Amino acid sequence: MTLGGGYMLPSREGTRIAAIGLGITMKANGKTTHDAYSLFEYAIPARTDGPPPHLHTREDESFICLAGRLDCFLGGERFTIGMGDYLYLPRDVVHTFRNSTDEEARVISVVSPAGLEGYYQALAELPPGPRDIGRIKQIMADFGLELRLPPEVS
Repeated sequence: MTLGGGYMLPSREGTRIAAIGLGITMKANGKTTHDAYSLFEYAIPARTDGPPPHLHTREDESFICLAGRLDCFLGGERFTIGMGDYLYLPRDVVHTFRNSTDEEARVISVVSPAGLEGYYQALAELPPGPRDIGRIKQIMADFGLELRLPPEVS
């Protein structure tokens, strides 16, 4: 539905992107916001890890928890966000999250400036099968993200 050049999308509707093992629904991208921001709705299944620890060099993120809870790691601190909580994830700060509960968690993610949608799309285009960490690191580098795995994993 267009509204004077804008549009409205119900919950869980938009462009679905199959990447990083989460339900990612893109609500807005650089094209629709003149590159100001991207907006995603994440559905994080029960007992599911988010992406590995990483940082963004180009954009800041914000999370607003719609349902459930997420265990978050941000800049060396661990805490939990729940329904209605807001989390600001500035660029150049290592972060990740995990749904450790038995219920789905849902989060709105605003990323500014826009561009993270290209990263998710590149991951979605990887062939099925075992993950090639070298290829993933290259895609991350292409989009200004840095993987920050513990030394024994990298």
